[in-house]
Amino acid sequence: MTQAAVNAIEKSRIIIGYKTYLDCIEELIKDKEVIDSGMRQEVDRSKKAVELAISGRQVAMISGGDSGIYGMAGLIFEICKEQGLKIWNKNNPIKDYDISVEVIPGIPAFVAASSLLGAPLMHDFASVSLSDLLTPWETIEKKLKNAAEADFIIAIYNPKSIKRDWQLKQAIDIISAYRDGLTPAGIVKKAMRPGQEIIITSLNEIINIDIDMQTVIMIGNSQTYIYDSHIITPRGYQNKYEY
Repeated sequence: MTQAAVNAIEKSRIIIGYKTYLDCIEELIKDKEVIDSGMRQEVDRSKKAVELAISGRQVAMISGGDSGIYGMAGLIFEICKEQGLKIWNKNNPIKDYDISVEVIPGIPAFVAASSLLGAPLMHDFASVSLSDLLTPWETIEKKLKNAAEADFIIAIYNPKSIKRDWQLKQAIDIISAYRDGLTPAGIVKKAMRPGQEIIITSLNEIINIDIDMQTVIMIGNSQTYIYDSHIITPRGYQNKYEY
């Protein structure tokens, strides 16, 4: 967690978030008013945060990783738009406003995972979530195909859950149509948290590894290689400069 995020939490009177994420910052919020809820209650949490903020309370909405990447920032803004609220921030310092919203940058899971694996994201990459709760699977398939065909390094979020146990196999099949089965791949579970696990493997072995929703998968591009237990994607310096 960044210092900016810690400061924002300390200044807030009310903390709202998914219980699993709040458990990760238990020491920071023990003296706060806490509102938690489970999965698939994102809209209710966000509406409550907006409601409290409009009333003059200082609220921190907690997301995992970075709130603007698969997080809650977008939903907060969508709700403000739906309610026709005027938003104050540093880029829009209006006098007559209904709510002030600040998005605090965090560390995305694929950035944390990349640092643990070595340097797999040194060239162009795409991030794709396999969760089809909000996005049709046909759309996800198209994104995977385009990313694989364009030779992007691919970071996969939400790869597998108890109820969604088939999407990962299909995703690997799609990518394998454009990439060698020995392409380096990294699997990171619970990055930077207790229970962290790091596995370096290949594209064709991913499906044989125990994977859950707290896992980020990194699949290299055609130039990615493994050296001394690290995954490395060349940026292209070797073609231009002498080392």
